[in-house]
Amino acid sequence: MAEKKEQEAAETQEKKNEAIREFGEIELKNNPQDDRISMLTIIGEIEGHDCLPATTKTTKYEHVLPKLAEIEDNQDVDGVLLLLNTVGGDVESGLAIAELVASLSKPTVSLVLGGSHSIGVPLAVSTDCSFIVPSGTMVIHPVRMSGTVIGAQPTYDYFKQMQNRILNFISSHSKADAQRLEKLMMNTGMLTKDLGTILVGEEAVQEGLIDEVGGVDRAFAKLHDLIQKNKAFNDKK
Repeated sequence: MAEKKEQEAAETQEKKNEAIREFGEIELKNNPQDDRISMLTIIGEIEGHDCLPATTKTTKYEHVLPKLAEIEDNQDVDGVLLLLNTVGGDVESGLAIAELVASLSKPTVSLVLGGSHSIGVPLAVSTDCSFIVPSGTMVIHPVRMSGTVIGAQPTYDYFKQMQNRILNFISSHSKADAQRLEKLMMNTGMLTKDLGTILVGEEAVQEGLIDEVGGVDRAFAKLHDLIQKNKAFNDKK
C-alpha cells in the first residue's frame, strides 16, 4: 500500500515536471490562504502560424490558448499568475492570448521579468493587475514585417489597422493614453536605426502601462487579495 502511494506521488510529480518543461506551467496550492493558482509563462518569442527554428526559445500559442480555456472551465482554479519575459513575436497570436487572458472570469496578475517587448506589451496589460521588476523593460514600436519597406497603400493601410488594434487594446486595459502610446511608438531618438521607445521599470508605471513596480512577492500578495475578494463576492451571491 505504501509502495503504491509512493509510486502515485512520483507519477504526479513527474507530470508536474513535464508540464513545466514542455509548457512552462504549474499549479500552486501550498499557501496559507489555500488558494489554487495556475502559473503560466510567456517566454522567448511568441510563435504563431509559422514554426520557428528549433534553436529559438518560443511560447506556442496553440499550447497557451487551450490551457487558458481549461483554467476558465476549472472550478478548482482560483486565479492566474502570468510571468513574462518575451521579445514579442507573432502579432495575431499575441493578441489572441491577450484577449483570452483579459476575458477570464478568474483574478489575474502579470509580472514582467527581464522584458515584455512589442506584442508582449498587450500581454502584460491584459491582466487585472500588472507588475514589473525594477530592471524590467518594455519596448513599444510600430508594427513591422522583417524590416520590409512599405511601398503599397493597401499594405500600409493593413499595418495601420493592425497597429490601431494594438493601441486600442493597450489603452483600454491600462491607464496609458492611446495618443501618448502612438507618440512613444514613433519616437526616433532612442532606438538606433529604428522607431520606438524603451521603458524601464518605474518608467512603465509612470506612462500608465503597468500598475506597480514589484517582484514575485508583491505579485502573489496582490493575486491572493484579488482571489479572496472574488471568493467573498461569490459567497454573497
